[in-house]
Amino acid sequence: MLSKKTKYGIKALTFLGKQENRLPVSIATISKSENISLKFLESILLTLRKNGILGSKKGKGGGYYLLKEPSEIPMASIMRILEGPISMVPCVSLNFYEKCDDCPDENACSVHRLMTLVRDNTLQIFKNTTLADLCSC
Repeated sequence: MLSKKTKYGIKALTFLGKQENRLPVSIATISKSENISLKFLESILLTLRKNGILGSKKGKGGGYYLLKEPSEIPMASIMRILEGPISMVPCVSLNFYEKCDDCPDENACSVHRLMTLVRDNTLQIFKNTTLADLCSC
């Protein structure tokens, strides 16, 4: 299941992506508009800033803003930043691979084969969807 952190992160990014002027938006404004706890949102936006998705400005007129155009932000990046591995089991992860303790042969494992298909299809959706696609809904 998608974590609340990721769900709220996507909602906040979509809100920022819809801002035509690209000026900084206060956390309070995003929080109120998207119905997200201010403290929780603060943590999420900080993570996105540390990972190069958002910039921030302090003081009057400050807040968060996108560092790139929404069309240049693939959802695969956002998912990995906020959610972690895209694969459901570590033995099929492209970036966080770990061998399963209970599996002597990955090539003969039916779970491995199924989860590889799930990962590949999910990854294609995330790679081929940008923040701009979500902002145009």
